[in-house]
Amino acid sequence: MGLCAAALSTITSCKKSSFEENYNDPSKGAQTTIEKQFTGMIYDFRALIIPTYGNYFVTLRPTINLYIQNLGSINQANQLIPGSAAIEERWNKYYAGLAQYKEFLRLYEAQTDKEKADKRALLIAAKIIFYDQTQQMVDLVGDIPWSEAGLLNTNNGDYTVSYPKYDKAVDIYTTMLDDLKAMGAELNNLEIPSTFVGAFSTQDLINNGDLELWKKYCHSLRLRMLVRVSESSQFTTRAQAEIADIIENQDKNPLILTNADNAQLDIFNINSDIKSEDIKGAFEAGGSWYANFASKPMIDAMTATTDPRLAILFEQGAESGGKYIGMDQTLSVNEQSNLAPGGTISFYHRHTLSRNRYLPGILISASQVNYLLAEFYDKKGNNTAAKKAFEDGLRESVDLYYSISTKSDDQTVPGPSKPTTASIDKFVKAVDWDGAGNKIELIATQKWLHFNLFQAVENWSEQRRLDYPKFTIPTFSSDRQKTIPFKLTLPQAEATYNTANYNEVKDQDSPNVKLFWDVH
Repeated sequence: MGLCAAALSTITSCKKSSFEENYNDPSKGAQTTIEKQFTGMIYDFRALIIPTYGNYFVTLRPTINLYIQNLGSINQANQLIPGSAAIEERWNKYYAGLAQYKEFLRLYEAQTDKEKADKRALLIAAKIIFYDQTQQMVDLVGDIPWSEAGLLNTNNGDYTVSYPKYDKAVDIYTTMLDDLKAMGAELNNLEIPSTFVGAFSTQDLINNGDLELWKKYCHSLRLRMLVRVSESSQFTTRAQAEIADIIENQDKNPLILTNADNAQLDIFNINSDIKSEDIKGAFEAGGSWYANFASKPMIDAMTATTDPRLAILFEQGAESGGKYIGMDQTLSVNEQSNLAPGGTISFYHRHTLSRNRYLPGILISASQVNYLLAEFYDKKGNNTAAKKAFEDGLRESVDLYYSISTKSDDQTVPGPSKPTTASIDKFVKAVDWDGAGNKIELIATQKWLHFNLFQAVENWSEQRRLDYPKFTIPTFSSDRQKTIPFKLTLPQAEATYNTANYNEVKDQDSPNVKLFWDVH
């Protein structure tokens, strides 16, 4: 069931007392409530939200961060074959959270009608988080067990009737978009009863019970999903109409447009289990992993525009002569292996990132939404609005990464200086919206730089949707997979234990089969 079992330490937030008080593990026989189950769902999804060793090192390093050059790595044979451990790590964490969500629904449905009405905001918030994580899982592998998954408790522990069928990715998207649209409209008129305000704010580890922030998260997530499927034949007409309605009526569809409204899971106490688990180990693993190297495409793109984020996100190699130098994926393995220990290659900043124990888990940021607006306005021919949204996205991104850096308590190296207004203005001018011939490529490139490692799944999804930036990963003559995958493959355990249902989707279980929304 993926239910957590440890007693947890204090989370010191203005409204977050302790996880132990907020959630009792049902697997230990304790009496639980829907409020505590809501917190438990967030807890199990935390490993996919905040930076953790398993997600960063096991899942992202050998897959997404290689495919789109978030990291500079040393080439090796068969590196484009998605490893089973990578997807299993993510798969298991997702289904642990899904099981918590389904248990939450079971408890919610057992409430009286009045209790359901009083706690309606909690149900909507739970669905928003669950749909956010579900979209990412679907975008990684396509069809997944969903509607029938996580029902072992509901089925009274009967395994024989609990093996779940696979839902089609299109159907999952349809259900989520329908629900998010209805919930967004409902949130505009929803009020939390005074008797439930305190409990909601205590259990809500994302927005502290702020209904206005949940509105913005809901509408922003729906916009993200609609844009993702906007060019697929199944959704084109619907997506175009609903995207326009959201963006052109932001009075009833408020969006996340400044970092103050970001949907994210913050770290308040590194002694609790809501923390960036062994993030240093994920980046600075010993031996020849070199899991924190910068890539040449990323360094070159940032250097070309005097990007203030360069000094926030990266350190120069000690032997680089004061230059930022990324690992070049086109070099031979021998050349890369000789460069790696030589001290010339730039690497992710220890203060900002690899040793920052207060790294937040970013769900949706202001820059992401602004870039979606820029794309919409550009396609509508409204250059003024597109330029403003795009440049707002640039500025919010710089602000976000500097803010993340300031929260670090690591003093291995000094924290980066705060970018000046003049340096940010120079950067925005150098990116040059007006001079760009291909505005979509420009937006995609800046989106890639912004998502970076923090939202790697979103980064890969948008790169596949837009087909920018373009990357080439070298292969060897003996490699079985010679092209960058379109998706990850399903874990072997599905074929072994959920055999009958897996066989229904077996033909689609290939890294060379595109997702329905990937039309380029």
